[in-house]
Amino acid sequence: MTMSYVAQIHSTFGDVEPRHILSLSGGKDSAALAIYLRDRIPQIEYIFHDTDKELPETYDYIARLEAILGKQIARTTPVDSFDHWLAVYRGMLPSNHRRWCTKMLKLKPFEAYVGDGPVINYVGLRADENRTGYISTKPNILAVYPFQDDGLVRADIIRILEDSGLGLPPYMDWGRSRSGCYFCFYQQKIEWVRLLEKHPDYFALALGYEEKAVQFGEQFFWCQSESLRDLAKPERVARIKSDWEKSQERKRSKRKALTLVETLGGLEVEDDSHLRDGCLVCSI
Repeated sequence: MTMSYVAQIHSTFGDVEPRHILSLSGGKDSAALAIYLRDRIPQIEYIFHDTDKELPETYDYIARLEAILGKQIARTTPVDSFDHWLAVYRGMLPSNHRRWCTKMLKLKPFEAYVGDGPVINYVGLRADENRTGYISTKPNILAVYPFQDDGLVRADIIRILEDSGLGLPPYMDWGRSRSGCYFCFYQQKIEWVRLLEKHPDYFALALGYEEKAVQFGEQFFWCQSESLRDLAKPERVARIKSDWEKSQERKRSKRKALTLVETLGGLEVEDDSHLRDGCLVCSI
């Protein structure tokens, strides 16, 4: 722990010893931070907010991370399910303008787990990111950002994951860029296409939620301007794939050189700048 942390902790909590907690989303950054802090802060607690709407690859990744950490990862499954809160919100599905899913399924369980005692919450924002997110503002919780303080960027995070043997989350193998619920509204359209192809059962469940929403007086699309039923049409799938390939080719043509991690083994690492508006407690 750096001296700046010590001073910050003392000014916030005085001489009271806080708990050290790191929330895991199933994403690469929080997983890398857990490994990064494992030996630096032995007393740290790891928690995973299981919404029961995660991808199977996420559960697999958390289990593998737990083995590497050599320490149990606490699960903070909400008492009330997504479907319960959907009924409470009168069938209003969550969106980027009304993130009740994050509040009720992630933040509230986190605050219940933490309680009212002093806590340091370790957040996996990198030094090459410039974003804020949905983090608890309870006065007993102090958020700190080790990667930003130590100057670690995306390439460092990938190195930590590869060196540990954990690697990147397995859902990235088939083109999903973020952790979180399978129907997350922050997904790009190409990610919806990949969900359709890799997990058609989950795509169908997301489609079911979308089409039931109109029964509550609102036409809602997970993709904002396009229904999943239209997106799943073969000609539309082909167009989305084609547009995505063209955008990737433009990006590749502008790049001056490949990074080492991309060169080794041909690993393609996508830019994740589109994630910056997401919910930190869900996606890092």
